[in-house]
Amino acid sequence: MCFMEIRRDIIDTLKEWKDLPGRKPVLLRGARQIGKTWVMETFGRENFEYHVKFDFDRTPELKTVFRTTKEPERLLRELALYSDVPIEPGRTLIIFDEIQECEEALNSLKYFYEDAPQYHVIAAGSLLGVAVRRKSMTVPVGKVRTVRMFPLTFKEFLAASDPRTYSFIEGISAVDHLPVIVLDRLLLEYKRYSICGGMPAAAVGLLENRGMAAVEEELQDILDLYELDFSKYADPLQISRINALWHSLPSQLSKENRKFIYRVIRSGARAKDYEDALIWLEDAGLIYRVFNVSKPGLPLRAYSDLDSFKVYAADAGLLRRLARVPSDVILKGDAGYTEFKGAMAENLVLQSIVPAFGGDVPHYWHSGNTAEVEFVLQRGEDIIPVEVKAENRISGRSLSEYTKKFNPKYRIRYSFQNLQYNGGLLSCPSPLASWTDRLLRLLD
Repeated sequence: MCFMEIRRDIIDTLKEWKDLPGRKPVLLRGARQIGKTWVMETFGRENFEYHVKFDFDRTPELKTVFRTTKEPERLLRELALYSDVPIEPGRTLIIFDEIQECEEALNSLKYFYEDAPQYHVIAAGSLLGVAVRRKSMTVPVGKVRTVRMFPLTFKEFLAASDPRTYSFIEGISAVDHLPVIVLDRLLLEYKRYSICGGMPAAAVGLLENRGMAAVEEELQDILDLYELDFSKYADPLQISRINALWHSLPSQLSKENRKFIYRVIRSGARAKDYEDALIWLEDAGLIYRVFNVSKPGLPLRAYSDLDSFKVYAADAGLLRRLARVPSDVILKGDAGYTEFKGAMAENLVLQSIVPAFGGDVPHYWHSGNTAEVEFVLQRGEDIIPVEVKAENRISGRSLSEYTKKFNPKYRIRYSFQNLQYNGGLLSCPSPLASWTDRLLRLLD
């Protein structure tokens, strides 16, 4: 069976890397099931005469090759015995997949950089961050280029689902109202993306019109795989805590105040018992922790309150499935879905702005019990408050209170209303969150 393929923007990043002088091996990091292997193989197929993949999970005997030598030329002579294509500098992309299974292979990236820079080497691994921390593995810092990969963005989804609307958005040269037909099509595709999220298998299932049962099955399979990972890769003491914390996300985000509260996980839960579980899920790329800032100063991280944070899922489609929100509720905007609708709106915007701002997770700000701004971004010297509204409901005074207190150069409000700019406020349709930096550059 032939499945459609969704173009990933990270391939353009890898193309630039291919021709860099002083090029380092790439270490591709990201959550499970987001398409890392597909990206590496597609990049190799499109940009090299040959590409060869060495998978340390499928072919464990490869590990012995790296345990006998650190010298790249000798490594490649032995690896050639496992390859059907020639391994030649400049002509062959060398892929090390599931590299977390072989610490010696991870360390070999240092020697490829120092002794054999003529070769193009790219590596990736499932739960690499977890494995590095758990096994105390050494990453050759300064000798590799770490590239973060994220779930499929709405921008990438739109390019596949509605190329004409995507082309129109890409051609925007001024911050002004979108034609109604463009906005309507944009919002329709955004709702569809809200259902499948950024897991490529689920998105492809939706775009190929295989039916919602198939999309739900893909998402559930991924959730089941993640729970197996908890058992396989976490310390025994942490397994139940990671699982309980993960399953508490819908409850955490359904609260009017979305600050993470340990007792929501289970009665009597304490921070010291669950900190390692939070770190595990962060290392696995499954959650984002958005910390409160005591004041929006430069740099934002200097003002983080490490005891006050919100936790979002790295993918809104998985969050929807975890919460068992039916797909037709998303499409119809059912009234009984009010509280969680706001959480989904925030999660979707966060999922867009993190990759758009180079992987930096924003903060949030609140003033006692009177006001809260969902996100605060640092963009160069600018600190930008971000308000997120579900669909067309834009009432609220939190952004106004923030503005009176701190007088920011720019403010952003995401909703389903049309694009406009007025007096420092960028009113932006939520689907355009992936284009936020570009819109701000048009205003600079």
